[in-house]
Amino acid sequence: MQAAESPPLAGWRATLALDFELRGRRSVLTERRHDGPLVVQKPLYPEGDDVCHAIVVHPPGGIAGGDELQLTVRAKAGTRALLTTPGAGKWYRTAGPWAHQRIALDAGAGAVLEWLPQETIVFEGAAAELESDIRLAPDARFIGWEILRLGRTASGERFTRGQLRTRTVIRRDGRIAWLERARLEGGSDLLDSPLGLAGEPVFGTLLAAGPDIDAGLVAACCKPQPRAGTGAVTCLPGVLVARYLGASSEPAREYFAQLWRIVRPALAGRDAVPPRIWQT
Repeated sequence: MQAAESPPLAGWRATLALDFELRGRRSVLTERRHDGPLVVQKPLYPEGDDVCHAIVVHPPGGIAGGDELQLTVRAKAGTRALLTTPGAGKWYRTAGPWAHQRIALDAGAGAVLEWLPQETIVFEGAAAELESDIRLAPDARFIGWEILRLGRTASGERFTRGQLRTRTVIRRDGRIAWLERARLEGGSDLLDSPLGLAGEPVFGTLLAAGPDIDAGLVAACCKPQPRAGTGAVTCLPGVLVARYLGASSEPAREYFAQLWRIVRPALAGRDAVPPRIWQT
C-alpha cells in the first residue's frame, strides 16, 4: 500500500467557479461550475439570509506535484459570502513537478467577501506555489487569512528540502492596495534567521481591506496577543495586516479568530459567527 505522503505522480487539474448574487435580502450561491476534484458543499445560513457560508472541498485531501487547482469566486453587488475549508490543506513532497493553487476573488459594489481557510501544511520536499488575486469595488470589503506550516512538525519533520512560493495581491477599483511575494527554500538560512522565520515552522497573515479601517480599529487589534508565538498588527491605506509566527498552528488560528471578532463588526457590521465546520 502506498504511503499517504507519496501519492501518484499524475497531476490533477481542478477548477471551481462560484457566483453569489443578492435576491431580495438573501445572498445566494447562484452558479457553481467545477471540473475535476474541487467542489463546494451545500450553502449554509447560520447567520440568517444575509450571509451565505460555503465550504470548499478538495476530495483527494492533498496536493501533489503536477496538481493545478483554480478557485474563482464572484460576490456580486451587495452580497455577503464567507468561504472556508473542512480541514488542513496538505502539499505533498514531489519528485520534481511543481504544484499550483490559484485563487481569484472578486467583490462587487457593497459586497463583503471572507476567505477563511484552515491551515496549509507544506511537507518536506514539496514544491508549492500559492497565488491569491483579490479584486474589490471601491466600497467592497474583504477579510482573509492564510496559515502555513512548514513540515509535519508533530512527527518531527523539518522543512530541510523543498520550495514554497506565494503571491498575494489586493486591487481596489483596479489599483493595487497590497502586493506581497515570498520565496522560501527548504534548509535555507532565512528559515532560521531573525530576519526570516527565526526557526519557527508556522507563520500566517490576516488581511482586512475596506474603507472603514482607521486608527481605532488598528489599536483595538493590537491588544490581543497569541497564547504562544508572536503576533503583530499594522496598517496601510485601506488594508489592515496582522502577522503570526510560532511553533504551532492552533495558537495562530485562535489569534486570527480573535482579530476577526474585532475586525468583522467594523468592516461588515456583523458579529463574527464561526462556520460550523470549525467545530467538527
